[in-house]
Amino acid sequence: MSLQKISVPREAAGERLDKFLSAHLPGLSLERARVLIEQGHVRIRGKKCQNSRKLWGGEEIELSRPPPRAPPRRSVEGPELPVLHDEASLIIVNKPAGLVVEPQGGSVPSVVELVAARMPPFDVEGVAQPGVVHRLDRETSGCLALARTDEGVGALERAFQEKRVDKRYWALVLGETPERDRLEAPYGRDPKDPRRFTTKVRSARRAALSYEVRERLKGATLVEVELETGRTHQIRVQMAEAGYPVLADSLYGPEETRLHPAAKEIGRHALHAVRLSLPSPAAGGVVRVEAPLPEDFLRALALLRA
Repeated sequence: MSLQKISVPREAAGERLDKFLSAHLPGLSLERARVLIEQGHVRIRGKKCQNSRKLWGGEEIELSRPPPRAPPRRSVEGPELPVLHDEASLIIVNKPAGLVVEPQGGSVPSVVELVAARMPPFDVEGVAQPGVVHRLDRETSGCLALARTDEGVGALERAFQEKRVDKRYWALVLGETPERDRLEAPYGRDPKDPRRFTTKVRSARRAALSYEVRERLKGATLVEVELETGRTHQIRVQMAEAGYPVLADSLYGPEETRLHPAAKEIGRHALHAVRLSLPSPAAGGVVRVEAPLPEDFLRALALLRA
């Protein structure tokens, strides 16, 4: 059990203990702070406290974190997850297509379950499994960052909020795109189909991305996409509604995207998170990783080049 001592500044006088801990310890949620207090893991002058205790400023809080509890047990048989970067509070893996990021109760384990079982240790919200700060669609492959600790969650969330994370995707899209372009529009769930998202709605939420051509192909284009916002299905939606659907996208592409010979080679939408750059929570500086194109993507690319 690790012990942490937190000095309360004078200007925090009058704050509630639970809210103070949540605000001043990166990645510690208010709910988790309250659980730790209720379980007696937070003490002032050696005495247990209540969530509602008001601080007077200048005191020292002792926080002891119990070992994380094991996540629910289940089979963890699944594909290899190559590690692209690993440090005390962060791990980045190369996610294969076909896996969901978080547990959904299906027969195939999620990335979170596989990573928790194969690449310990983790301690996030008191559970021995990684924390999720961004996601990839089931059929999207490539760079995926996960937090090892509450502090890692907090650092990564701040990096995303402060736009210090650079995510780049490669996509095979049908048609001949401009050499480069920027797309920005309102974004929301499609009122006609709750599975889908669209830019053709009134919404305060915005979606923005930029792309540029990497290679001109026969009836298609390989583009590199930079996300400025991280909306669900965003690249697939914005490229399709701009007239350049992602190859083999069964949800947003017209029938020709599924019947194209190259679509049969890849068997899923042709989208790969190729590069990721973000601040290192532990060591400082910037972590830069690249995930090589998977075999199915390369087969589709080869066919389009032929």
